[in-house]
Amino acid sequence: MKTKLTGLALATMMAVAPSAQAGEVEVLHWWTSGGEATSVAFLKKQLAESGVDWVDFAVAGGGGESAMTVLKSRAISGNSPTAAQIKGPSIQEWGELGFLSSIDDVAKANNWDEILPEVVSDVMKYNGEYVAAPVNVHRVNWLWANPEVFRKAGATIPTTWDDFMVQAQKLKDAGYIALAHGGQAWQDATVFEAVVLGVGGADYYNKAFVQADMNALNSATTKEVFETFGQLRQFVDINSPGRDWNLATSMVIKGEAGMQIMGDWAKGEFKVAGKNPGTDYVCVAAPGTSGAYTFNVDSFAFFNQSDAESTQAQKVMAKEILSTDFQRVFNLNKGSIPARLGMARTEFDSCAHDSMDAFVASSASGSLVPSFAHGMAVSEAISGAIYDSATQFFNSDDSASEGVAQLVAAVAAAK
Repeated sequence: MKTKLTGLALATMMAVAPSAQAGEVEVLHWWTSGGEATSVAFLKKQLAESGVDWVDFAVAGGGGESAMTVLKSRAISGNSPTAAQIKGPSIQEWGELGFLSSIDDVAKANNWDEILPEVVSDVMKYNGEYVAAPVNVHRVNWLWANPEVFRKAGATIPTTWDDFMVQAQKLKDAGYIALAHGGQAWQDATVFEAVVLGVGGADYYNKAFVQADMNALNSATTKEVFETFGQLRQFVDINSPGRDWNLATSMVIKGEAGMQIMGDWAKGEFKVAGKNPGTDYVCVAAPGTSGAYTFNVDSFAFFNQSDAESTQAQKVMAKEILSTDFQRVFNLNKGSIPARLGMARTEFDSCAHDSMDAFVASSASGSLVPSFAHGMAVSEAISGAIYDSATQFFNSDDSASEGVAQLVAAVAAAK
């Protein structure tokens, strides 16, 4: 992002959004599916009760690429929104360019350092001050399955990648789509990420896809990752290209497909459809990853404003995001778990309980890793290189060796 922005940012770095109306926040986000829209509606309601109007600036696209393109254009022209959905290292990059506004006074007044896990709070700060507020923690390495489809096909839910291939073939032979998938780059990267973690483990994952260690990337383990990833091509239907993620989830819900590898935002779609975990659908860790956790933290970063009323509206929004009411209702709808610690578990379902337990356990074991497929682990340039390599490989008949060579070259060029 810095290479795209820096040239113009020098002239506009200190530009701020035009004055908003009193008590108004214009919010850029990409939450447009059923479960996501329900979650956003609750935040709008909470802000309205605090006297702040929400001006919606939704840009569809599950991975947020389109939204980020629009945000860059707005920021460079000096027309930043009040807040924008930004994640991971991108928060630091926007901070370095001088666009973000400190909300540290809100954070200190509401004890954010105490109520947030350190792995979350660190990401929300620039130069030691909060510039963003987290709304949730997503576990990305989930496998969602329709148990009725498995029963009819005589298959069992797989826990290893070798077994996945066996069970997926049973589903396919029974006339079902084994793996519901949307042929979009971010979805390809999400599945690729699950394979990386399941095949290589957390140590390899960190070396190769967080530290971008070239020796780890150019290794026999990476070749095995591509071999496994390539085997999945045969289990995806021909109508996959361009399909949105929630439509793939719907295929599992309707019994057209047996499985989907997707973050826990998929659970929001099951909930909207009136389905219950353990009976209508099953949530398990992606093959080979039961002891690990790839995390994706959604957050809103706050952009510089030119007037006191807009700045105050930002602070109201920041405070509301980490309120217990919002954290509870938002995450029940979204499928994620609360970002703040100490929340009551009573209303959360078994999938959320599993996620909460796995988050704590993986943090203690060193198997809690940031999602490179969802902007939490590496720079935008390296993330783009991984995206391009994964999606190019998956949508071709390239060999595993060719996939490794492409990835290594792309990451080396992006560093």
